[in-house]
Amino acid sequence: MAPLPLRYASAMYMARRAPIRVTTIEADFGTRYTLDTLRRIKRRYPRRRFVWLMGADNLAQFHRWRGWRSIALEMPIAVVARPGYDAAAMTSPAMAWLRRWRLRNSQNLVGAKRSAPALVILRFDPDTRSATDIRAADPDWYSRYARTHYRDMLTHRPIRSEPKAGKR
Repeated sequence: MAPLPLRYASAMYMARRAPIRVTTIEADFGTRYTLDTLRRIKRRYPRRRFVWLMGADNLAQFHRWRGWRSIALEMPIAVVARPGYDAAAMTSPAMAWLRRWRLRNSQNLVGAKRSAPALVILRFDPDTRSATDIRAADPDWYSRYARTHYRDMLTHRPIRSEPKAGKR
């Protein structure tokens, strides 16, 4: 895996036309589970409204995550369609539980920002390539990003390489 500053630069580039603030706040928190991270974000930024983005591949196995129902109650969720995962996501135990809070497409994220629980399925023409395939085709992808110093868009702190592995 590429160093955190380069992954951050790549995410900033991908989100350049979207109203998304890229952050590495999880590295600062040192939390182990997603639920703990979301709670810390809300405590640190009590006047902000957040929507948690999740891929359909994660929704398919979300019911296996620690505190998954509490995650849904903590923050509205927007699920990004992923080719090949829609059926598994829509028939998953988590979706069966979350379905009652699913918003219509016309409500979209505006409705989701109001309160949790809320679930929005984002539909668009997704890139059919997997991240694994993209990295395999271009193993030095990160070399395109200048090795300059980056600052987090949310905390404004310098981005440093993280010592910990990912979590759920």
